[in-house]
Amino acid sequence: MAAFKAAVDIGAHAVETDLHLSKDGVVVLSHDATLKRCFGKEEKIADCDWSYLSTLETLLEPRQGLPRLSDLLEYLAQPGLESVWVLLDIKTDDPAEDLLSATAQTLASVPTARPWNQRIVLGGWNENYIQLCREYLPTFPVAYIGFSLVYARRFLKQPGVNFNLLQQMLVGPVGAQFMKKVRKAQRSLFVWTVNSEAWMEWSIRKQVDGVITDDPKLFLEVCERWKTEGRGRARKTVKMYAIAFFWQVVATVFIVLHYRWLNSRGKRRDVPVGIGRQEVLVKT
Repeated sequence: MAAFKAAVDIGAHAVETDLHLSKDGVVVLSHDATLKRCFGKEEKIADCDWSYLSTLETLLEPRQGLPRLSDLLEYLAQPGLESVWVLLDIKTDDPAEDLLSATAQTLASVPTARPWNQRIVLGGWNENYIQLCREYLPTFPVAYIGFSLVYARRFLKQPGVNFNLLQQMLVGPVGAQFMKKVRKAQRSLFVWTVNSEAWMEWSIRKQVDGVITDDPKLFLEVCERWKTEGRGRARKTVKMYAIAFFWQVVATVFIVLHYRWLNSRGKRRDVPVGIGRQEVLVKT
């Protein structure tokens, strides 16, 4: 929570965070599926109840607890923070329907002056997750998260799907053509993870709609500098494009080798005949 609050205090327009589900159905905010890196514990989040997770503190100072989605929503529901929005990364480690159902219930449980469907974008890693987002939270905007422009193109044919892509995938003529189509379709385009000034300048020059960064203070400084110095300052280096090409090759190989696995994530579970799936209705 300290990181979210610090970003908002600095002037970030939005925060991005990742969703996981505890064993007893609590939606928590964590990039990792396990507790090892941040908390030094071997367990998976999915194997732990919230009563245990709530006792943990990070290994590094300032020591922080593991936040829930409800904690972030309650903070952002405070007067004066109505303009701050959230991009949610719905991780694929948990049963998709359980996670989306719990997310819908959490959003419905926290009142806000400005409706959450005007402040939250739901991000899914494949078509299964995009479809489930629309079923459980039909009034919320959605975005495809990923690193394959080939896979991303299918969503240009589907109404209302935005894009949250690995920045390096958009470098070069193929990426430029894709961005042109995104603008023509009037979709939003977010890029991750942008931490160097040169890549921040690239993002501004390309007029993307959102930049996900670990250093919002630096990005805002670059934005201010861009207003006065403009295009003439933009740095283009061989190293930048070499790195982009490297990641494009890596992503292509990964997609080819793991396409079936990636495409299977989030598929609806089989339901026995005569037993209907529980629906979650969210009043907004």
